[in-house]
Amino acid sequence: MSEPHSDAILDVTGLNCPMPILRAKKALAALDGGQVLQVLATDKSAPDDFAAFCRQTGHELLHQQNRDDGVMIMWIKHR
Repeated sequence: MSEPHSDAILDVTGLNCPMPILRAKKALAALDGGQVLQVLATDKSAPDDFAAFCRQTGHELLHQQNRDDGVMIMWIKHR
């Protein structure tokens, strides 16, 4: 799958839970409905945390990708 379009990028590499979620929540609040936030994270729990966050908030987790350098990328569509 090709990478989804991103309207904003949030780099939370080096941060541990709950900071990536809190920063993503703030970044998503600045976006309009339908816009996409790309999140870069290194916290091992980030994929599960962001999946749960999206289920609870109604945002859509479009795609996840793991890079060879340990960075996980998630694309979240604002509800």
